[in-house]
This record gives sequence, C-alpha cells and structure tokens, in this order.
Amino acid sequence: MEIKNQTVVITGGGSGLGLATARLLAARGAKVGILDIQKEQVEQIAKEIGGLGLVCDVTSEASVKMALDQLKDQFGLPRICINCAGILDGARIIGKEGPMRVEHFRKVIEVDLVGTFIVMQLALTGMVTLDLLAGSEERGLVINVASIAAYEGQIGQVAYSAAKAGVIGMTLPAAREMGQFGIRVVSIAPGIFETAMMKNASEKVKEKLLAHTIFPKRFGYPEEFAKFVAHIIDNPMINGDVLPLDAAIRMPP
Repeated sequence: MEIKNQTVVITGGGSGLGLATARLLAARGAKVGILDIQKEQVEQIAKEIGGLGLVCDVTSEASVKMALDQLKDQFGLPRICINCAGILDGARIIGKEGPMRVEHFRKVIEVDLVGTFIVMQLALTGMVTLDLLAGSEERGLVINVASIAAYEGQIGQVAYSAAKAGVIGMTLPAAREMGQFGIRVVSIAPGIFETAMMKNASEKVKEKLLAHTIFPKRFGYPEEFAKFVAHIIDNPMINGDVLPLDAAIRMPP
C-alpha cells in the first residue's frame, strides 16, 4: 500500500513509538490523525506535522468514536490504523506492600488490550466501507503493538505481559476475519526502545537489559520502529503475523 495520501490514525502518537511513526508517515505524505490522552503534546505534534491532534481515551468507546468521527470529517476514513497507546505500570502479584490490587491488573488490561480492541474494531467498521485501492487488492491495514514481554515477561510484568499476549492472540483471528475485505492485521513485538519510560529507568536497570541484547548492543531508536511500520505498510504479503523488533534480546527474569 502506498503511504502517500492515505489517512492514518495513530494512538499514543503524542510520544515514543507513536510519535516517531506519526512524523515519518506524515513526511511520506500521509494524512495523520494522532489520538492521545495528553492534550498539549498531541496538539503540538499535530501542528508540527500538519496532522490532526485529538484527545482520546482508548478505553472509552465513546471517546474513540468521537475522535474517529472528527478524523473522518477532516481527512476521511482511515485506511491505516496503528495502535501504539499503552501503559506498563509494573507490579508484583505479591509485593512488599501486599498483594497486587485487582484494580491495577484490570487497568493495564483495559488500556493495553481492551483499548487496542476498541480502536481496531471502530477503525475496521469504517475501513470495510472503503473502496479497494486502485490497482490493488487492498482496502486497509491495522498494526497493533504487542511486546516481547508477551513471551518473556519479567518479574512485575504479570498484567502487562497478559495484556500484550492478548494483543498477539487477536492477530491471526482478526487477519483471517478481515481477509475477505482486503484488510490486513499485523502486530509488532518491540524489544527495548529509547522512549520516555526507558529514559527514566536507572543506569543499573539499563545496564542489565543491555547485557542481554545481542546486536545492536543498544536500545532501539523510535525512528527504527517507524521505519518497520512503513515497511509493513509497503509490503502486502505481511499479514496475520507477530513480528519481533528486538535486536535478539532475551529478557532476564
């Protein structure tokens, strides 16, 4: 699928991987709508890239629907949906302060898994009504962001790993269901990237993680994630897959 002139919706586009992706796709001529809960950031980035910034809570169906309706009015229905919104919010099942609150577990699942589903479902509802692209068998594409934590979750990542495993579990069934419409569904499982969350980690934590990275011996750059997204958009044979982007890191406990 050509990136130029396509309407794209990116959740979590106000920072990190979503921000880098928004910048790259806008630079390649896409009409980008950024959904994020952080009002100032999303509006600033939208202005920078000539896109549309929309404050949105991905756990709220009404909030997502309103944002997508605004995007439709401004740029048209999105053919490309990229779900980057998520939280880590680590906690042990039994920590120093006692058992993990069920509310904590539920919050992570709501944002990282249910939120991904809500955006995907509502984006697909509009996507299936679009015409096939000229000279193509494609109608649209959804890219969801999972994590290597779905396979190799660390201590304190029970909720996060469960949510990201759910994202992975949706990938193939969704791709099979949407194939009849010419719509692809793909997930990316990133390793450790230089996002705000990682920059705030202690040097000790960073060193431990880098010790288990093979090559390149560094954290990934958000721009490298964005380039991977662009390749998936370009290549119609990538479908129903969960693709790691992790420099061969294997996480320690």
